[in-house]
Amino acid sequence: MIRTLIALLMATVAFASQAAVELNKASRAELETVKGIGPGMSTKILDERKNGSFKDWSDVVARVKGVGPGNASRFSADGLTVNGTEFKPELVASNKPSGRAIKKEVAPKK
Repeated sequence: MIRTLIALLMATVAFASQAAVELNKASRAELETVKGIGPGMSTKILDERKNGSFKDWSDVVARVKGVGPGNASRFSADGLTVNGTEFKPELVASNKPSGRAIKKEVAPKK
């Protein structure tokens, strides 16, 4: 009987640790339970969330500096959701600049 109760308790704790964290509703502490989200990233997310809820993963990637498709995929795999949905890379087109300078052709001076 005791073993059954202990096993049930352990299963409950394991299930709770795998529970989804909703990006639009999570507190700082809840966000930081997601692997890869620390104090800096949680601050960026919460600051940007003040400007309005995130519509989807594309919105998160576009608005939160430091969250690209790679991080979004990792966060989602660890239980983070946006409006109840997991990250799907094929649905996210990053609108962020790549950081590479675009070379402009300059006509030679005459």
